[in-house]
Amino acid sequence: MNTDLISAFVLLFLVLDPLGNLPVVASLLKQVDSKRRARVVARECLIAYLILLAFMFGGRQFLDVMHLSEISLSIAGGVILFMIAINMVFKSTESVFGESLDHEPFIVPLAIPLIAGPSALATVMLMVSREPAKLGVWVAAMTAAMLVSATLLILGEKIEKLLGKRAMEAIERLMGLILTAIAVEMLLGGIKQFLLQVK
Repeated sequence: MNTDLISAFVLLFLVLDPLGNLPVVASLLKQVDSKRRARVVARECLIAYLILLAFMFGGRQFLDVMHLSEISLSIAGGVILFMIAINMVFKSTESVFGESLDHEPFIVPLAIPLIAGPSALATVMLMVSREPAKLGVWVAAMTAAMLVSATLLILGEKIEKLLGKRAMEAIERLMGLILTAIAVEMLLGGIKQFLLQVK
């Protein structure tokens, strides 16, 4: 199997963080009828996927328009991923989006920024800008990561009941640890490229 596809899938899955998002999604959908929850989650995941796809295909042009280099994107992406990873390891008890909504969420805050957040957008742009020839691989990895994430979010309540709160927290901290290593690697890669350019 293609190693690039596997590594890209793992990275995108960690960045999307479906297991970490389960409690937040459950909180946001408290006011939504239980029969509609799966449909709402599927719709929001589809919107997030289309947004990520747009950034994947238009990311290079966006960088050119904004006069941003791959090095700056690599360093910025590494910093954002590191912050997300630290939050996963040292989980805050408070939700950024509040306890719940009094209406059905649409695009904000579920699709953006919960699923297609800054780290996910920066990651897909960085992937394509670094190796545009592998666009097909990146799209396949993102599609697979989003399908798995959507499935986990749809089955959120059952998964939480099956594994329990402590097990969910342990899994997320482990994922955060892996993501921290990836973030540091991305950050060091950007700094290394910058130093070579200066020389």
